[in-house]
Amino acid sequence: MASALLSAPTFHGLRPATRTRVPYSSFSSVSLKKGRGAMIVKAELNPSIVISLSTGLSLFLGRFVFFNFQRENVAKQGLPEQNGVSHFEAGDVRAKEYVSLLKSNDPVGFNIVDVLAWGSIGHIVAYYILATSSNGYDPSFFG
Repeated sequence: MASALLSAPTFHGLRPATRTRVPYSSFSSVSLKKGRGAMIVKAELNPSIVISLSTGLSLFLGRFVFFNFQRENVAKQGLPEQNGVSHFEAGDVRAKEYVSLLKSNDPVGFNIVDVLAWGSIGHIVAYYILATSSNGYDPSFFG
């Protein structure tokens, strides 16, 4: 017995050549059956619902809550300058803003750039929720 424990394990491919019996197994009560009564593993949260709700909430917040705040900060910063004049006024013709990309039929001007930015934030939040819920993380915010 002692020689078997101290000898190097032998393998046949990726499987051990001899099966060792583990006396204390924490999974001994779990039996996998085929057919009726088979064990099914399900995720706690449906990923498509989490991603859709998180992205929708993010777009809603971006359009109705943070839109004016974001536009005011962009207006404060202004265009990038060099020696007191904008790049376009200094002679860089490629620095002109591409206006047709920023046009939209939205009453306040929520355009494709805003949709992509707020949608990506929503996806990031959704993947964070899914990753932390699937690894057993429990922040206990309310208790």
